[in-house]
Amino acid sequence: MGAHVSRSDFEWVYTEEPHATRRKEILEKYPEVKKLMGPDPRMKYIVAAMVLVQCVSAYLISDAAWFTVIALAYCLGGTINHSLSLAIHETAHNLAFGHSMPMANRIFGYFANLPIGLPMSVSFKKYHLEHHRYQGDAEKDVDIPSQFECRFFQHTATKLIWLFLQPYFYAFRPLFIRPKPLTGLEVINIIIQFSFDAAILYFLGVKALVYLIIGTFLAMGIHPMAGHFISEHYMFVQGYETYSYYGPLNLLAWNVGYHNEHHDFPYIAGSKLPELRKIAPEYYDNLPCHTSWVKVLWDFVVNPDIGPYSRIRRPVKIVAEKETENM
Repeated sequence: MGAHVSRSDFEWVYTEEPHATRRKEILEKYPEVKKLMGPDPRMKYIVAAMVLVQCVSAYLISDAAWFTVIALAYCLGGTINHSLSLAIHETAHNLAFGHSMPMANRIFGYFANLPIGLPMSVSFKKYHLEHHRYQGDAEKDVDIPSQFECRFFQHTATKLIWLFLQPYFYAFRPLFIRPKPLTGLEVINIIIQFSFDAAILYFLGVKALVYLIIGTFLAMGIHPMAGHFISEHYMFVQGYETYSYYGPLNLLAWNVGYHNEHHDFPYIAGSKLPELRKIAPEYYDNLPCHTSWVKVLWDFVVNPDIGPYSRIRRPVKIVAEKETENM
């Protein structure tokens, strides 16, 4: 089975998450940071191009051999779909059209969702904003693995399996840990998505649909892009709960690697986060960071000190007290 993870529980802390404090300090010292806030005007054109590429690719691959379908799904389609999922992450923060046009962001999220194959844009927003607001909360932050995941996937081999299964846990964990009623926007997302899937299946065939959907699951598991799932909040250095990644894959990931910067200022589009770091380097240059998502995945699997338990958690009371202070 391989080395057993040495941790038997999460890292429990009784302090507030660091991002609100750092945001306040940076804004006081560098008020010009406010000018960076707002949507990325290029996003809609880039996303439209990616959706078009995926539709054309699905058409071109519809008669290919199955090996070619799966290989391209992993290398090409999955990479694009993962990038589209991170574009949806941007729309969850209203960074496609701005806060004055929330419905435009939701509709654009439906569009970006199409090649991914499964409806997720609205549900993602519903839970992701709570991850920002209640980071580490023992009840509300569903980004943190469940007790079942932590206890079952503790060896080198099982951690590798967990990475393969990560898209399933990421999708279904919130439904078990923090179920919420289905909203009207989610129903629309489901109808649009499955109608698109049915059209792909009818006009282009099963291989085209498999190319899109399998690519999504492959790219969310053992894939270089999927390194960000582990790099963002798994505790590689004792006491630090958020980590940035500064590497070339940010070009495909809407700079989600700038994750300390993103949590400090979630209303700054990814394209402008490097500028934030340049304005306030003293707040970021000395924080532990990653330079390779592939190395992150490797270290997660082989290092017995890192596993699903390697997350910082806060008792509900700590987060609730902070929420009361901000009211």
